[in-house]
Amino acid sequence: VIVLMGVCGAGKTTIGRRLEKEMQYKYLDADDFHSELNKEKMRMGIPLTDEDRIPWLEALRDVINEYLDNKKGLILGCSALKNQYREMLRSGYPAYKWGTYASPVNFILLDAPAEVLSVRVNARAAEGKHYMPASLLQSQLDLLKIDDCEGILKVDATLTPEAIVNTILNKLQFQGCFRHNCIEFH
Repeated sequence: VIVLMGVCGAGKTTIGRRLEKEMQYKYLDADDFHSELNKEKMRMGIPLTDEDRIPWLEALRDVINEYLDNKKGLILGCSALKNQYREMLRSGYPAYKWGTYASPVNFILLDAPAEVLSVRVNARAAEGKHYMPASLLQSQLDLLKIDDCEGILKVDATLTPEAIVNTILNKLQFQGCFRHNCIEFH
């Protein structure tokens, strides 16, 4: 399982769909798993709380568990802003011990400067393509915390989508086994 993570506007959906074709893994967008109440809060520019996110993260954890149980490849586009959120997703692997980071759930951060993200989110909002307003970008940037010991692969999200996908595929193939989960390319 690969979790493409990052704040709104990082390119999770664009890159996830391209990786889905290249790797023949299923791509799912975590935004589709939010409750209508959460979506409405975001539409109104209200940042979600940890309490708002728990049922959403539990649903995503269960999806990850299902894909692991069925030995199917999954690419999940998910903000995964805080360590505790990523830990919940890692726990989709039933044998996972919190804090060890030894899980077949692997994270790739699509990283871009706030200015680039703001332009993307504003453009997306102007086109009516997403319910999340640009006003919530800063709250996501404030929440995003990465610890080096997590082994999260960081990729420059200012590159072209093709270059981002190639970078990810090259890094995954170079590593042979991406952390704890061997990845086969079809």
